[in-house]
Amino acid sequence: MADISLTASMRSNLLSLQNTQSLMDMTQERLSTGKKVNSAIDNPSSYYTAQSLTNRAGDLEALLDSMGQAVQTIKAANEGIESITSFVEQAKAIANSARDTSVTETVEATGSFAAATGNVTVKIGDKSYTVAVDSTQQNSITTLVTKLNGDTGSGLKAALEAAHIKFAEVGSKLVIQADDSGEAVNKTVVSFSGVGLEMSGTINPNARDTYVEQFNSILTQIDQLASDASYKGVNLLKGEDLKVVFNEDRSSFLEVEGDHADAGSLGLKEVVAGAWNENDDLDGAITAIDGAINQLRDMATKFGNNYSIVETRQEFTENLINVLEEGADDLTLADMNEESANMLALQTRQQLATNSLSLASQAAQSVLSLF
Repeated sequence: MADISLTASMRSNLLSLQNTQSLMDMTQERLSTGKKVNSAIDNPSSYYTAQSLTNRAGDLEALLDSMGQAVQTIKAANEGIESITSFVEQAKAIANSARDTSVTETVEATGSFAAATGNVTVKIGDKSYTVAVDSTQQNSITTLVTKLNGDTGSGLKAALEAAHIKFAEVGSKLVIQADDSGEAVNKTVVSFSGVGLEMSGTINPNARDTYVEQFNSILTQIDQLASDASYKGVNLLKGEDLKVVFNEDRSSFLEVEGDHADAGSLGLKEVVAGAWNENDDLDGAITAIDGAINQLRDMATKFGNNYSIVETRQEFTENLINVLEEGADDLTLADMNEESANMLALQTRQQLATNSLSLASQAAQSVLSLF
């Protein structure tokens, strides 16, 4: 206060005490916040530089989250590829099993045509049919075939039609085969005896159709799995692309191109019943399966490469964020050991200033002894 006069020594000690208190306040703030620069007032250059580094670290932190999600999207696609590959390999096993399954469409008679009148016995399944052969069928496979296919008296004609099989002449030989309807009963056991000819076998034209059904079921599973391999609305196995940004101004990025991993895109087509009866057709299907496996391996390699790139950039960004935060801390963080020592020194100085102020006031206090 201007109306109160202090001695020169008291004023000097008071100013020293005030200055010490100001330093103690600043030191206490540093100890409580852990920073030596808490505002632009403390050090404008360090404050704004540290703020810039911290802001960039925050921007990169947001991008780091995006990179992590991109990694998960690629992993989802890779998991899909591995599972689809397993399905395709299963489809190949089914096709190979079908290839190993014998398909018999024709049973051929053996022996020498006796050209004699007599009875012919035909057995279809567990039922036998006896057909009388007369002189009109002598010396002729052709007329014998007509007789057998058209015989109604013994019920043979109805049995042949029910089983969708027929007698035929192939290369001057008597055979029994599936008819042209494509509906031959699977595993039809037949035998023939008479007029010097013998035959026994199984008409089995649809033996591979069970494998066809299994194969088609696998194709359905492949399509469904390809549709399910999405992550947060992005499905790389349905041809959708993914853009991964690596820096703040979006000038550094990676375009992950999607691919189609459904059965049709892999060159695998649904098989109709009877289509695998011919070995050439089945071999073509196996070749297509091998092509699909190679295609899937190429996809896995591509996605694996993209995964490695994103993962490497993710690791780099994490390290860069640490560097930026360390740089900001170097500019603003206080040395707690130093500040603690400063506080101890200031406390000592404060006590000394208080004592000095007390001593300086003793001269004024001595006036009281005059009264």
